[in-house]
Amino acid sequence: MTLVTQSPVWRPFTQHGLQPGAVKIARAQGSWLEAEDGSRFLDAISSWWVITHGHCRPEIMQAIRDQSERLDQVIFAGFTHEPAERLARRLVEITPAGLDYVFYSDSGSTSVEVALKMALGFWRNRGEPRTRILALEHGYHGDTVGTMSAGARSAFNASYEPLLFDVTRIPFPTQGREQDSLDALEAACKAKPAALVVEPLILGAGGMLIYSPETLREMREICRRHDVLFIADEVMTGFGRTGTLFACEQAGVVPDIACYSKGITGGALPLAVTMCKSDIFDAHYSTDRSRAFFHSSSFNANPIACAAALANLEIWEKDETPRRVARLCALQEQGVARFRGDDRFSNVRRLGTITALDLRCREEGYLATIGLDLMRFFNDRGLLLRPLGRTIYVLPPYCTTGEELDLVYAAIAEAASRFG
Repeated sequence: MTLVTQSPVWRPFTQHGLQPGAVKIARAQGSWLEAEDGSRFLDAISSWWVITHGHCRPEIMQAIRDQSERLDQVIFAGFTHEPAERLARRLVEITPAGLDYVFYSDSGSTSVEVALKMALGFWRNRGEPRTRILALEHGYHGDTVGTMSAGARSAFNASYEPLLFDVTRIPFPTQGREQDSLDALEAACKAKPAALVVEPLILGAGGMLIYSPETLREMREICRRHDVLFIADEVMTGFGRTGTLFACEQAGVVPDIACYSKGITGGALPLAVTMCKSDIFDAHYSTDRSRAFFHSSSFNANPIACAAALANLEIWEKDETPRRVARLCALQEQGVARFRGDDRFSNVRRLGTITALDLRCREEGYLATIGLDLMRFFNDRGLLLRPLGRTIYVLPPYCTTGEELDLVYAAIAEAASRFG
């Protein structure tokens, strides 16, 4: 495995003093990455949770090629194009009923930033300027200023504390203590905040923490009862990760605002949408230009990215795709089940296609050095796994086979013998 060490590139979430090199990937197919020197890596985290059906899925690659020869980019204010219009109509059809409007952006962070701005604009334009945001403890929503504010205070955002606005944090609904969280949410809603933002069913970067559909449904009901907007951050959970197309389906929940990205193009290109109910749009609709929604990106609704997303949705329309997701859910359960009752691990868990388990060790937290040790250990065995501190999680593309997962879980068992 050859590392590129002399480079002007400043890589994300990387302490270069501890990780001076990077593997140069030349090509990818299915669940596998191949480096320039020929070494291969099983992509067991879907390249930061974005690849759904597998790398270089032919239908998506063809859609990108075809669209690139027709229209590459056009300003999306005062102009539109067929891929964006078709994609918006399809998203309205397949997402929870009532999400009637689609605002395009280009990343998960910006989709949530858009949602927060929509919520504040909604209340301001109604003459009731609510500004307080509620968020779940341990949540992570992105790296823009607004989304960092809504996320948990941690090493991710400590340097930027002067820029961040205060939010009210609702305790995470730990199993057996869900009522404490619901009671805290009920109390916070009485102060008339603008919105609650949550990652439905599972908190990603916060440690792959899982809570029940029943709790999500009750949180939604409390917000409805107190007229507080409910924002579902489905950036990671959307497009099959939790076993259903969208996590909110499992709770029968329709959010006021929902955020989708990562898997929307199958992971091939950056694209995001923020979808909302009609009353959110209507609060901004006016002949008064000052009431408009003032957010944009140069690449809003890029035609090539929209074409990739349309190809992705066509794949979802095939009967084989839900079956493939269900098969992966079963394989993941088989893989992680061997560690239930293993004293070297705690909180062994699965939600849909995602598994996670915490290695028992002295260090805790995202910055625990065990995380880097584990990552190097897995890389040396041809696996792309990127633990969150001592939390090892497996989040593979849906094309991943049982034999490939056996490689992953055998390496996890070996890691526990070495580091546990």
